[in-house]
Amino acid sequence: MARVRLALFVEEIHGTLNGLVFKKSPKGNTILTKCPDMSNVKWSKAQKDNRKRMAKANDYAHAAMADPKMRFIYEKRAAKENRVPYRLAVSDYYKGKNLLSRRGT
Repeated sequence: MARVRLALFVEEIHGTLNGLVFKKSPKGNTILTKCPDMSNVKWSKAQKDNRKRMAKANDYAHAAMADPKMRFIYEKRAAKENRVPYRLAVSDYYKGKNLLSRRGT
């Protein structure tokens, strides 16, 4: 989904729209490219394993954000570290810090 920020004119746009990708370059310029066709890509075993691991990390982060006590812990830590709580939970999963399993939930 494309996001557009308007001032008098379009100030910022990023995302996808009708098969086009709007993104920012490191210099801050907006780049428009065609959506890549990934239908014929053969994923390696390592790529498939990484996707599975990322899916598990996202599941963990969703569960952590759904638990009010865990959400509070992550929000408190995220504020100290200037990070997003959800992303902090994903990082914790990758580092082996599964706080949900330690609580017995």
